[in-house]
Amino acid sequence: MAQVEATTERIVAADAETVFDALADYGGTRARLLPEHFSEYEVREGGDGEGTLVHWKLQATSKRVRDCLLEVSEPTDGELVEKDRNSSMVTTWRVTPAGEGSSRVVVTTTWKGAGGIGGFFEKTFAPKGLGRIYDAVLAKLAAEVEK
Repeated sequence: MAQVEATTERIVAADAETVFDALADYGGTRARLLPEHFSEYEVREGGDGEGTLVHWKLQATSKRVRDCLLEVSEPTDGELVEKDRNSSMVTTWRVTPAGEGSSRVVVTTTWKGAGGIGGFFEKTFAPKGLGRIYDAVLAKLAAEVEK
């Protein structure tokens, strides 16, 4: 099984603290940022960053739906890590200053992919599809915090 990685980033016209707080607000803002690929969103514990347990289904393709139960941690300033209890998937959100009044948001998702020919196609195409999904999340994030 090969490691699969998808990374997307965006410059947002809002300070890093505001952007990070919006991402960490699983009880409010985060649900508004999710495009149609996400369903059954539910905060099960916490709701604000570290210690949050959140559930959703992610429909990456018409046939591929992941049932995600994510534990949220904040290992360093400006970083949220979502570890899926149901798979090897880990998503890391990094928010850093990018000039006056702007932030760089980088989202990276990794998981252990399938082996063989299926793994080849997964490693080739899944990062692009997930990149499009997270690009939509980042666009909604920008719209939310750039008001």
